[in-house]
Amino acid sequence: MSDNPFSLWVYLSQSPLLWLTVTLMVYATVDAVSLATHRHPLANPVLHSIWIVGLFLLLTGTPYSTYFAGAQFVHFLLGPATVALAIPLYENRKMVVVAILPMLVALVVGSIVAIVSIVVLAQLAGLPHAVILSLAPKSVTAGVAMGIAESLGADPSLAAVAVVLTGIIGAIIVTPLMNGTGIADFRARGFAAGLAAHGIGTARAFQVDALAGVFSGIAMGLNALVTSLLVPLAIMLLLR
Repeated sequence: MSDNPFSLWVYLSQSPLLWLTVTLMVYATVDAVSLATHRHPLANPVLHSIWIVGLFLLLTGTPYSTYFAGAQFVHFLLGPATVALAIPLYENRKMVVVAILPMLVALVVGSIVAIVSIVVLAQLAGLPHAVILSLAPKSVTAGVAMGIAESLGADPSLAAVAVVLTGIIGAIIVTPLMNGTGIADFRARGFAAGLAAHGIGTARAFQVDALAGVFSGIAMGLNALVTSLLVPLAIMLLLR
C-alpha cells in the first residue's frame, strides 16, 4: 500500500467497518454530552449525531450509499430494539390495562390531529400535492411512513426526512411542553411523546422515566397501525 495518507484514506473509506465505527463513536460522544447536561432537550443525541455525521460525509466527499454500507448494521438493530419494547410493556401490563380506555381515545384523537394538521398546513402553504402526501404520515416510524408514502404514490425518502424531523422536534419540546402545561402523569407524558414523535420520542421518554417509556412505546406501535388506516381516508377527504 502507498505511504500517501490520501491513498490510505481512500482505502479505509471503502471499508464498511469504518462507517459503523464512526457512527457508534459519534453517538457515544454526543450521548455522553447529553448525560453530562442531565439530558437537556437541546442536547438530543439523535439531533447532534445527524449533523455531525452529515458534516463529516460532506467534508470527506463520501456518498451516502458508501456510508450506509457500514451503518446498515445499526439500521438492522432498529427492528430488535422495537420488539424489545415489549419487555417493559409486559412488566407494566396491569397498569396498562387499567388505562386502556383513555389510551384508545387519545390514540384516535392524536392520530387524526397529527394527520389533518400537517395536511391542512401544507395546503395553506401551497405545497405540491406529492409533497403533502409524503408529509401526511410524519408521526409514525420511518419504515411505516415510507410504506404509506409509497402506496400513495409519494416520495418515501421525503417521508423519511419528515419523520426524522418530527421525531427530533418532538423529543426536544416534549419535556418543556409537559412541564409548562402542568402534566405530571408520566403515563400521559410518555403516551404523548410516542404518539407524536414515534421512536425518537420514545427514546427520550425512556431517558426521563421508565414508565413514560413504556406508554410511549405503546403509543408508537398503535399509532403506526391507526395512521396506516387513517392517512388514505384523510387524503381522500381533504385533497379531493
